[in-house]
Order: sequence, then C-alpha cells, then structure tokens
Amino acid sequence: MSKRKQTRKFAVMKKTLNLRDDRIKKLDRDKLRDAKKVAKAASRMVVKNRSELVPCLRDSYNEALGPPYHILLDTNYVNFSIKNRLDLFNSIMDCLLAKCFLYVTDCVMGEIEKMILRDPRIERLTCQHKGTYADDCLVERCRARCYIVATCDRDLRRRIRKITGVPIMYIHNHRVTIEKMPMALGAPKI
Repeated sequence: MSKRKQTRKFAVMKKTLNLRDDRIKKLDRDKLRDAKKVAKAASRMVVKNRSELVPCLRDSYNEALGPPYHILLDTNYVNFSIKNRLDLFNSIMDCLLAKCFLYVTDCVMGEIEKMILRDPRIERLTCQHKGTYADDCLVERCRARCYIVATCDRDLRRRIRKITGVPIMYIHNHRVTIEKMPMALGAPKI
C-alpha cells in the first residue's frame, strides 16, 4: 500500500459538533444537555438483585443447624473428594465433629451416574422440577436453611452466599473447610 493511501485512511475522521457551536440553536442545545443528564442518571442507577435476607441471621450463624447435620452433596464435591483421596463420611465428620447425614438430589445423581455413588448411607432426594441442572436445584433446596451445602463450584458458592444462614462446605488444600459456621475450624490436613 502506498504512503498516500495510508494517510488518506487516517485523515478521514468522524466530525462532531461542540455544544457551544453557533450552528446549534439554543433549544437544541438544551435538549442535548437534558438527554445527556438523563443518560448519566440512567448509567448511575444500578438495580441490585438481592435474594431474601433474614434480619435475625445477618451477623450470626443459623441456630437451626445442629448435630446431626444434614449435608447436600454437589457433583464437584464428590469429584474433588475422589481426586484428593478423601473419604466422604470421615472427612466431613472430622470437620464438623458430629454425626452427619449425606443427601444427593436426583439432578446430582443424574450428573454422577458414571461414578457409581451407591453408598447406602447416602440418601437420595427426589426432585419435582423438570431438567437436570443441579445448581438451581441445590439453591432451591438450601433456602429451607436446614442443610449444609457441600460444593467446590465457585459460581454456586457465590449464589449460596447470598442466602443468609446457609453454611458452605468445600475442599481446599486436601482438607474439608466450612464457612459460616463459627464452631467448625476445619479438619486436620491429611
């Protein structure tokens, strides 16, 4: 490409009029200012989608949870426990220092059929909805605030944190960690 064609490309620019230009009438100038103010106000206005908050649980933990604990398992948690060579029951009981009942929903079971999770100690919960997306199912189940949700999925943990009073259990550095439970400090590292 020759030098002249290159400079011609960059020389063509979009020309805009300044608000103080004499070619713009005063009424048009006022309309443009008002439109810019409305656009700024609309950009500042942010709609926050807040999930239900319970005022009594704002700064404390959920006192409805007590031993024996009821724990909802997610697919990622089962995968990570196998990958880190952790026993599901022993690692959770070491973390909580109490008896635990493990539950799996039909959606999660549909995702992990290949892993043959057929332990008789794990109870299966039936789902009333259509589809097999487990994250939505777990979020709806934990709104009852009687379950601890065991997951390693970051997006699901963010969604569950918006619900007050629901503890989240996950695997970090080869050990089970729980948040929103002041009495649980985590299991010893294996």
